[in-house]
Amino acid sequence: MIKKFVAIQFFVLFFFSKVIRADEGMWIPLFLSQYNIEDMKKLGFKLTADDIYNVNAASLKDAVVLFGRGCTGELISNEGLLLTNHHCGYNNIQFHSSVENDYLTNGYWAMNREQELPNPSLSVSFLVRMEDVSQKVLSNVNSGMPESVRQATISKVIEDLEKAASENGKYQAVIKPFFYGNEYYLFISEVFRDVRLVGAPPSSIGKFGGDTDNWDWPRHTGDFCVFRIYADKNNQPASYSKENVPYKPKKYFPIYLGGVKEDDFTMVYGYPGRTQEYLTSFAVQMVSEVENPHQINLRQQRINILKNDMGKSAEVRIKYSAKYAGISNYWKKWMGETAGLRKLGAIEKKRNLEKKFQEWANSDETKQKQYGTLLAEFEKVYNQMTPLALVDDYLFEGIFTIEALSFALEFRNLLAINDQTTETEKRKIIDRLTIVSKGFFKNYNAPTDKKIMAAILKTYRDSLPSEFHAETYKFIDSKFKGNYEKFVDYVFEKSILVSQDKVNEFLVNFKPSMIKKLRKDPVVKQYLDFIDVYISKVSPTLVELENNLSRLNRLYIKALREMQPEKKFYPDANSTLRISYGKVKSFNPRNGVTYHFQTTLDGAIEKSKMIASEFDDYNVSPKLKSLFENKDYGNYAENGKMPLCFIATNHTTGGNSGSPVLNANGYLIGINFDRTWEGTMSDIMYHPDYCRNITLDIRYVLFVIEKFAGAKHLINEMTLIK
Repeated sequence: MIKKFVAIQFFVLFFFSKVIRADEGMWIPLFLSQYNIEDMKKLGFKLTADDIYNVNAASLKDAVVLFGRGCTGELISNEGLLLTNHHCGYNNIQFHSSVENDYLTNGYWAMNREQELPNPSLSVSFLVRMEDVSQKVLSNVNSGMPESVRQATISKVIEDLEKAASENGKYQAVIKPFFYGNEYYLFISEVFRDVRLVGAPPSSIGKFGGDTDNWDWPRHTGDFCVFRIYADKNNQPASYSKENVPYKPKKYFPIYLGGVKEDDFTMVYGYPGRTQEYLTSFAVQMVSEVENPHQINLRQQRINILKNDMGKSAEVRIKYSAKYAGISNYWKKWMGETAGLRKLGAIEKKRNLEKKFQEWANSDETKQKQYGTLLAEFEKVYNQMTPLALVDDYLFEGIFTIEALSFALEFRNLLAINDQTTETEKRKIIDRLTIVSKGFFKNYNAPTDKKIMAAILKTYRDSLPSEFHAETYKFIDSKFKGNYEKFVDYVFEKSILVSQDKVNEFLVNFKPSMIKKLRKDPVVKQYLDFIDVYISKVSPTLVELENNLSRLNRLYIKALREMQPEKKFYPDANSTLRISYGKVKSFNPRNGVTYHFQTTLDGAIEKSKMIASEFDDYNVSPKLKSLFENKDYGNYAENGKMPLCFIATNHTTGGNSGSPVLNANGYLIGINFDRTWEGTMSDIMYHPDYCRNITLDIRYVLFVIEKFAGAKHLINEMTLIK
């Protein structure tokens, strides 16, 4: 009778596992024909799997790039013209900005190729091909290996495979684990390093709504900017040179002017950063009840200080705009994620799955031997890990976000110089520090960092047990009677690391005999004190626990796939090229609230009239107001209104920023730039009723380029389809 009951449970579980919503998942393009293309066609998609990904002919993948270190971009002309989000290009816009030429506030548009601005630290990568190398990577490992030995063995194989695949540096070759190391895939990319800024709207468009609207719907943000990829005369990657010419891509996206309507098919093609869909209940509990609340508080303190200082000085505002945006982004995201997980009852849902898993694992002797103790082991690991993970958070979301201390980290190689270090190695270290320090002080304000140091030092001490307090606190108590402000005044008065002139003088006159003095520098001493806490009291145990967790996660996902053989499992995002697909859809995030799928410029103007005086985030430029009042929208309006943004059910995350959003024909209809706040828990648990990706309508992009910026020459490069 018991066996019959269990069998019925398994039948129900398998039946429902066959039905996975099309909206959910970030799928590997290599396997679309196997897992997805039929579902996509049922939703209205009109192309083939080969049209999306093909290594033998041009396909949509050849129009998509990894932009910089963590965004996506798309090609829109045969002259290398590229779109991404304004917030993805923000650092580069800031790089070219000054108080005299404030491109962040006022925007920038190159009216000819000579005015396009080079960006020394920016690159874009095109995926050439991907390959399943699981068998090769795992050929020398076995289940009896200690985790550390397993990882070392795998790392050696990966290193050799990557080196061979790079073809002596012609390509960038990276192998990444999938399903917690049950599978491995090789990604071969071509990297272009001459990428120039072509255009950026003013912040009143590109950041409209600012941090107030971040993660929210309805949105009215023109979150885009324009770059161009350059290549050598043979159309090959090359470092910046005046001799380089616009890149001729294998593929670029035609632009559709017909817009969207409810239930239209949409597809996002990009590089999602990181998701954790297969976490256990123990992990979700640690994230939502411990880590997120503390990290939110730590970022809130920095946000308050930065906002105050930026509001008082244009120079500080320009220096810290990108940093502020980065800090506030995940601060708000973590709040939404925590609320969303609570609303979904995520912990309880995970526990229900784990209960079924345990029944399945206990159903026969073989499974019991392999998987019977997994959940108990998970619980033990997380009980040990939670307090250490909290210390880790306070160090890396707190102490080491103090800019002076993060700068001290750059001196670690200099501090490690000894009698065996050659003169060439010393020179290389000094030269690198000279470059790093120039970049650091360009966007650094010591008075702001002083306030952050005082606040974070106090919060760290108040929040953690004394066993994790650094030696620094004894010095604060003995010399300054626990007064953090006086201690910080002392640090900034005595340290060379908070003054560009002092750092330059130190580097120019450096001799190995000066290292002893550098170790006594109050910033360096503080950095070393906290590093000592991490190395002696956190890292060894945490590494051991994480190694154990790697093994458990690998076995757990393997077992889940065995338990649900008919379910289509998609791998967690890991900054590799993926597609997600769904439909344009309105939504009801909470009782009594219904959101339409689309916004227009009317909404931006309404916000500016109602609350612009209270929030600078909602300022609208006089020129945009004039275009609105005259309904001067060119060819881009719909029913007399200027479409601005829309939402759909595509499963996205960080890294999808800037991704092309495509219609059923593979035409560009928008640029992905955000998610709704109610759906930010989708990194851990997706729900079709609450998860929406936010897209900038491509017609608004074209309107801003042509009518606002007067850059019609860029429109003329594009292929427009009505």
